[in-house]
Amino acid sequence: MIDYDGCFSRAAGTMQESAIRKMGGMAGRVPDLISFAPGFPAPEMFAWEEFRDVAQSLLTGSDPTVLQYGATRGYRPLVEALTQILADRGITAAFENLMVTTGSQQALDLTARVFIDPGSVVLVELPTYTGGITAFNNSQATLVGVRQDTDGIDLEDLDRVAARERAAGRRIAFLYLVPNFQNPTGLLLSQEKRRRLLEWAAQRNVLIVEDDPYGALHFDDVASAADTRPIKADDREGRVVYISSFSKTVAPGFRVAWIAAPLPIVAKLEVAKQAADLCTGGLDQRIIFEVWQRGILASRLPALRSCYQERRTAMVQALRRELGDLVSWPEPKGGFFLWTAFPEQVNTDALLTRAVARAVVYVAGSAFYVDGRSSNLARLAFSAAPPARIDEGVRRLAAAVREELDAARASELSAPSAQGRPA
Repeated sequence: MIDYDGCFSRAAGTMQESAIRKMGGMAGRVPDLISFAPGFPAPEMFAWEEFRDVAQSLLTGSDPTVLQYGATRGYRPLVEALTQILADRGITAAFENLMVTTGSQQALDLTARVFIDPGSVVLVELPTYTGGITAFNNSQATLVGVRQDTDGIDLEDLDRVAARERAAGRRIAFLYLVPNFQNPTGLLLSQEKRRRLLEWAAQRNVLIVEDDPYGALHFDDVASAADTRPIKADDREGRVVYISSFSKTVAPGFRVAWIAAPLPIVAKLEVAKQAADLCTGGLDQRIIFEVWQRGILASRLPALRSCYQERRTAMVQALRRELGDLVSWPEPKGGFFLWTAFPEQVNTDALLTRAVARAVVYVAGSAFYVDGRSSNLARLAFSAAPPARIDEGVRRLAAAVREELDAARASELSAPSAQGRPA
């Protein structure tokens, strides 16, 4: 047998598997599994009939470029449409400031490639999105965490951490954050903090990478479009690299996202993308463009918000019914996730074994921390399962939690008392 370890690069040796992908792969191995792990959109909310109509109109063969290679920057009509989509979010961006990517994960990977040297510091929220952790780790960044408050990143801690890293002689590549319904916490960064964050970045000369896949999916009972105004919308210096996606609002199978940034940055990203995949799939881009041009996306957004709001409420009610005051979470005002705290005796990494035995899974909180901690926290995704399955999944999870608590109590009772221990 060949010893392949000697064949791999040093970078390959540090690559990490996505915890979410790992949990998602269990679906075929556990019968009747209810998964709260991946942040998948609800498949029944896909515009199936409209997609068929669009695809049929595109695949007549009358336009041979539909299935041809395309420009690295993206299908021009779609890129031009992005200028209008961004304008609706308060962002002014010209054609040359935009590039389509093969999903937002590629956007994160390309961003890592053009900004990170081995050992460069990337500042991230504690906790932060695992896809960002993976992309930045794979480029050999040093990820350094910053605490969050109930209204998003703690700016005082951010300043302390940045000053500490620079005093140690380390280069800060950028600050990465998800301001709208953060993955995994569901937190919404306040508008005041967004303004202060731009001021801080200017004073400290730090770039911001703003990842915004969920901003359009606010819940009408607690948030509005005004609450989700991107940081990029008030960026007057060209300090913010803005990433967004159609995966959560149209369908993730089309793999179409985009980056908005100053021209010098987009030019470097374009070169990096040429080496990665030349161009994003042309058919995917054209379908997305038609979905936007025909008004399908805009007309479906209210139903999407209503669907995910209903599922959030279903999960909250089920957790309260099954576990009462044993659990807590910050109220999600949009997005896909409930960041759930269990009793302190419950380590959610260890709890997974009991949960899987009851055919329910989630992502343990440790996957979202860059400081190596384990915790009593877990990300529960409510987006993909209908309310009845959410109810059943929470019932199974609650049984696993109670079993874990019973085991913890039994362990405490069986432990020798302090008086009975040898000196």
